[in-house]
Amino acid sequence: MSKFKTGSQIFYSFFSTVVFGVILGSLIQTQLNLSALGQLGVPISLNERLQTSLHDLTNFAPVYFILFGLSFLISQSVAVRVAAKLQNGSDSSRKLWCSLGAAVGLWATFKLVDSLVPMPTLIAATRDFTGQLLMLVPAALSGYLFASLSRSARLANNYAPQYKRSFVLVAGVAGLGLLLTHADGVQAQQSEAYKIETVAEGLRNPWSIAFLPDGRALVTEREGRLRLIQSDGKLQAATLAGVPAVYSSGQAGLFDVLVASNFAQTQEIFLSYACGTRSANFTCIARGKLSAQGLQDVKEIFRSQVEKSGNAHYGGRMVLLPDNTLVLTLGDGFDYREQAQNLSNHFGKLVRINTDGTVPKDNPFTSRKDHKPEIYSYGHRNPQGLAYDAKNNRLIEHEHGPRGGDEINIIKPGSNYGWPLATYGIDYNGAKISPYTEREGTVQPAMYWTPSIAASGITVYDGDLFPKWKGNLLVGALAAKQVKRVVLDGNKATEVESLFKELNERIRDVRTGPGGAIYLLTDSSNGRVLKVSPVSAK
Repeated sequence: MSKFKTGSQIFYSFFSTVVFGVILGSLIQTQLNLSALGQLGVPISLNERLQTSLHDLTNFAPVYFILFGLSFLISQSVAVRVAAKLQNGSDSSRKLWCSLGAAVGLWATFKLVDSLVPMPTLIAATRDFTGQLLMLVPAALSGYLFASLSRSARLANNYAPQYKRSFVLVAGVAGLGLLLTHADGVQAQQSEAYKIETVAEGLRNPWSIAFLPDGRALVTEREGRLRLIQSDGKLQAATLAGVPAVYSSGQAGLFDVLVASNFAQTQEIFLSYACGTRSANFTCIARGKLSAQGLQDVKEIFRSQVEKSGNAHYGGRMVLLPDNTLVLTLGDGFDYREQAQNLSNHFGKLVRINTDGTVPKDNPFTSRKDHKPEIYSYGHRNPQGLAYDAKNNRLIEHEHGPRGGDEINIIKPGSNYGWPLATYGIDYNGAKISPYTEREGTVQPAMYWTPSIAASGITVYDGDLFPKWKGNLLVGALAAKQVKRVVLDGNKATEVESLFKELNERIRDVRTGPGGAIYLLTDSSNGRVLKVSPVSAK
């Protein structure tokens, strides 16, 4: 057989078996994801299964093609050579080694990718052993099919060089397509003239800022440090002592700082943070008294249940309600998304506790023994914005969607906000998480963003320096690198303006500060505290 015919046969054998494996793998991951929803009691009709499968073939399969194809290219090259050396390259041995090699290669690829990407598991179907095993079946079948189709070629000598360039070209084109993003829509003109000043810099990934009655401010750094800005605006060089042990990794670390309503008498503050280890960690709250040296009499008053592994989706925002109860946002842990619907744990919930850690008697689920009594609302993904609107007596939450579906929610006690039963986003790999954007028994968001802006802190602006913004939400955005000004009308919200885009910085927190100025935290290893005031302000 000529080298040209051999190369062509190998190329078409390879390409057809990769396409086979990708299609079958895509269909399997779709059914596994829908099965997870089904276990939550969600009925999935045949038509919905077909539509979701078609969506994933269009959106997930191109991503999977790159992972599967590269894995298959390497594994088959190795498998054929091993078969040729060990058992003289017989058809039976080549089929065995190609099948085994494809499965092992894909498994190794899953592990490698999951160790590199920010999220714990890129493909949700592989979160458990059964899912991983089922996803490896198409790879093994593809290896067997490839060995069968290419058996007449001199594979060991001619395999890789004949078409590696063609495959890399196909993968490159697919990868380029994944980089395309939607452009932002046309925004309203700047409604208020402002100036931005740097208050403090040199902070390592600042997460939250809180103001003390005497004009000082506290800033948390995600790595576990608590910093003090003096009343004259200078950042104290020494970090404050007494911060509890923090698990810092990925998204885990020291989160929010909250000043007690009676701070002038008690000097108490609250910290939320990740605690534990990578294999067993929680979201915790500690209470302590602030002194010149740091925190004293520190006591843990809350620890989320149950433990989780990984380092993603903690929530971590806190707010005090008028009755002096404390609300904390809790993420779904990423790999545990279905648990956001399970009221026997704290994944994907807002919890409400007293400031001593006890449970308020009027929480919505205190009468149910099988429910966690701290739960205030559920069905959340990764809520990292929380604010209380005193004028309208409402609690407002801001949470991350996956690719799209970032939400602003008006929180009602005991309500279900839908995740992952209903979402306006899709998974990072392009797969559909749910066929529904709304479900009976769940609350629709006041507004959502698609594509995602990457939700962060929010404030209800109640100052006097920017009269046109009074009563509006100022919503931080990490990926969009800006602040969204949002107007709430009842239970509906509308974005009216994008602010501070000129900074080109990831905005982690937004607060209304003393005197009505707006304070921003930029999320970077050289993070800053910024003060926004009118141009005319001195």
